[in-house]
Formats: sequence, C-alpha cells, structure tokens
Amino acid sequence: MSGEPGDTMRERADESSRVLWLLLNADRWLVTALLSAILFCSIVVVGLLVSEPGFRAGDPIETLYQALITSTVTGVTLVLTLSQLVLSQELGSAGDQRERMRGALSFRRDVADAVDTAVSPAEPSAFLRALVGATRDRAEAIDGALTDLEPDARNRVTSYLDAVIENADGVIEQLDGATFGEFDVVRAALNYNYSWKLYEGRSIRETDDIDLPEAAVAELESLLDLLELFGSAREHFKTLYFQWELSNLSRTLLYTAVPALAVAVSSLLFLDPSAIDGATAGVPHALVLVAATTTVSLVPFTILLAYVLRIVTVTKRTLSIGPFILRETDRSGDISERT
Repeated sequence: MSGEPGDTMRERADESSRVLWLLLNADRWLVTALLSAILFCSIVVVGLLVSEPGFRAGDPIETLYQALITSTVTGVTLVLTLSQLVLSQELGSAGDQRERMRGALSFRRDVADAVDTAVSPAEPSAFLRALVGATRDRAEAIDGALTDLEPDARNRVTSYLDAVIENADGVIEQLDGATFGEFDVVRAALNYNYSWKLYEGRSIRETDDIDLPEAAVAELESLLDLLELFGSAREHFKTLYFQWELSNLSRTLLYTAVPALAVAVSSLLFLDPSAIDGATAGVPHALVLVAATTTVSLVPFTILLAYVLRIVTVTKRTLSIGPFILRETDRSGDISERT
C-alpha cells in the first residue's frame, strides 16, 4: 500500500539493527560496561600517544580527582531531586487520588466493553494483548463482511486488514509472558503501529469510492475505537515505565555513588602516579591505574547515560498520539485520490 510505514519499530527506524539494539534492547548494565570500557581504552590510548608519556605530581592529576569528587556529589544531589520529582507525581490530596481512581476505572470499563469481557486484565501485558487481539478479531470480522466491492476498493481494504492481522499476531506473541518493569512490554507496544492503522481506517471509512456493507462499517467503527484505546493505553504504560526506570536509575546511582566517591577520594589522597614504575606490553602501570580509577569514578555517569539513552529513544518514537506519522512517507496524491 502506497506510503505505508513499517509496522515494527525496527522497520521504521533510521538506525541500524545494532545501534537500535544498543539503544533499546541491550541490558543497561551491559551498555554501562561498554561505555566504561570505551572510556578506559580511550584514556590508555591517548596516554600512549603523547610524545612524553608519564605523569607529573600535583596538577592535573589532583585537579582531575577533585573534579570527579565534585561531580559525584553533584550527581547524587541531582538524583535526589529527580527522585523527589518522580515521587511528587504520586502525591496528592484525597480528592485528587479519587479523580485518578475514577479515571482509571472508567478507562478499564471502556476497554472491557470494547473487548467484550466482564473485566479487563490487570497485568499490563495481558491488558495490551487483549486490546491487540480484539483489533485482530475486528479485522477478521470486517473481512468476512465484505461483499460486492469494486476490485480496487476491495484490494485496498483487504490489504489494510491483512496488515492489521499480521501486525497483531506478531505483537501478541511478543506480549506473551512479558513482565512490566522490563522493556519487553513497551517494546511490544512500540511494535504495533496503531497510528497508521487509525489513519488508514478512518480514510477508508470516509472515502466515497469505498461503499462498505453496513456490517463492515460497524466492525470498522469498533476497530477504530479499539485503536484509540490502544493509543491511550500505550501512553499510560509508557509513562508508568518511565517512572519505574527513573526510580531504578535513582536507586542504582545512589548505590554506585559511594564506591565511586571512595575511589576518587582515595586516589586524591594516596595515589602518586609518578612513583609507580613498570609496564606490561608497553603500557605503563601508572597509566592503567589512573585510567581504571577514573573509569570507576565515572560509573555513576555512564549508568545515567545508559538509562537516558533508552528513555530519550522511546520518547522520540512516541512523540505523537493518534493518527500522526512523524516520519517521511510517500503519500502524495492520497487526499485527492481517496476523498
């Protein structure tokens, strides 16, 4: 179908598979280790490339560790501020909490009615799976109700329905067994391209050249309602995931700040690289020691970078809600041809 963007996040991404895996799918501790390794190797390589390898007592070594101590203390302070910001969103008066409860219950009732169940699932993965599965069922119902359509119109509608069914099957499989708090649920939700499906479904409904049977129109309306509910649910679970990740980030940074601070303080007080002799494979031991202590002292920063990389990547790919496609697609002539 002309101008149709890819369904999965990988198909819509400009980055390579490896870069996307690093940004989103890789364990954050693995990303932290990789960034730390790059930092350590960079310091060693630069140290080996200088014309006169060696260290001078005093500056710049003392200045380096003083800066690391200051940055660690500042970072911990910022983390505490961030934690208070996340926590403040959960605080409120009894009236505010009651309104939140009413909104959540109302949304769950709407979803339960839309998916034809008495009570909507409690777990995020099961909740999204029920919504996606319902869109698949509606697409199959529309396909079964199609009669007496022109070949071009039928091809367009069936192409749309096939895309909905195929994408839904893949996302349902990804959501099976996914646990909230890990990235699996959000990744599966990102792989369901509901924005294009909502746009294309509304375009089919409003196109004069496509005269759908009454039963198919009713099922299409139901499908569009489900897609709108999925968009709201995805944004809600994305927000909860961000709060979860920021809480984990705050706790992890506080845990690692103490050893990082201890290494920086100990190095400032007791380390004298100029007094360390010897080398292994042409690499001075003093250079390795300085690179290692600097890397350990910067672990809180590399952890922060690893987490923020994923958060900002997800944010970039979910900036819009509803039938907006923030990517370049070939849709020239669509409006004039379809309305």
